[in-house]
Amino acid sequence: MDCDIAIIGGGVIGLAIASSLADRKSNIYIVEKNDSHGRGISSRNSEVIHAGIYYPTGSLKAELCIEGRQLLYEICAENKIPHLKIGKLIIATSEEEMATIEHLWMNAKKNGISSVSLVAQGKIAEMEPHIRAFGAVFSPDTGIINAHALMDYYLCDARSKGADIVYGTEVVGIDKISGGYRIATVNRNGECFDFDSERVVNAAGLHADRIAGMVGKNYVQHFCKGDYFSINNVKKGIVQKLIYPVPEKNHAGLGVHLTLDLQGRMKLGPDATYIDRVENYMVDASKKERFYEAAVKFLPFIHKEDIVPDMSGIRPKLQAAGEDFHDFVIREDLPGFVNLVGIESPGLTAAPAIARCVRDVLAARSVLA
Repeated sequence: MDCDIAIIGGGVIGLAIASSLADRKSNIYIVEKNDSHGRGISSRNSEVIHAGIYYPTGSLKAELCIEGRQLLYEICAENKIPHLKIGKLIIATSEEEMATIEHLWMNAKKNGISSVSLVAQGKIAEMEPHIRAFGAVFSPDTGIINAHALMDYYLCDARSKGADIVYGTEVVGIDKISGGYRIATVNRNGECFDFDSERVVNAAGLHADRIAGMVGKNYVQHFCKGDYFSINNVKKGIVQKLIYPVPEKNHAGLGVHLTLDLQGRMKLGPDATYIDRVENYMVDASKKERFYEAAVKFLPFIHKEDIVPDMSGIRPKLQAAGEDFHDFVIREDLPGFVNLVGIESPGLTAAPAIARCVRDVLAARSVLA
């Protein structure tokens, strides 16, 4: 075998897995189709460290988000990765939405998140005097992180323990062979190269279903695009916390919300629009009116001219438009072949816990072997 473990995908999940698995005794390759790591989902999100409030109790999304959050804060503290635990308010913009707020609070409690609390209108005015809300769930454990710094840490750690990464190389075929898998690739120059690996981890993000299909596993991911608009001409620090409306039905998205980056810059988004399977990251500027109307309900200080197109990202959802909640898939579908499919939010938060999960699956395989 050319390597012990091949990890397909150099986003935050693939890099976290490489960091977790690398031990100087194993030969680990990360295969990344782009010219640098983290160019896809991992760099096109809100960079939020989620608490685990929204997800159904017992789901992988809930359990791995909660475990990953704790691990992520520890990793950040120990390795000086820029982050801030700034907290989040999930707000009701009308009396009718208060029932949803109470449901979210109860769901958080069921998920074991003891730090969340219900806050009334008067308390919200003390916490964030410039927003408008009838009531809210307050999550003090929600934070923000520099996702690129996290990925750089994971890659540096993996490399220090013997792992390696190859860029500009796309996986185009996988065959089961005796003792492992033969992986066919093509690089940016059109050159083809095959190599053999004892075990394979499919962390290919938007294309994880296509990779799984190469070994006969039928998953279908649906592209769900989210646009962001930045807010200009507003005094820095006017809002201190992340502000989220009640989430959309069927977990399609969390609604147009206010996020902050580590420099205090304010952004609205993402929304949730199902699209064809094309990686189009152009922001739809025609959505400006819709974003403004959604945001001005709870941010009365903004003006339409303050909102400008910023960036976009694409989520790989397992549920099609209108379908109910679908969980992460983290499964050893063939001996030594682990598929990670539908890894959208809270994937960034859950990354260290997902890495542990994959390590445990492969460790069990080694013991059984």
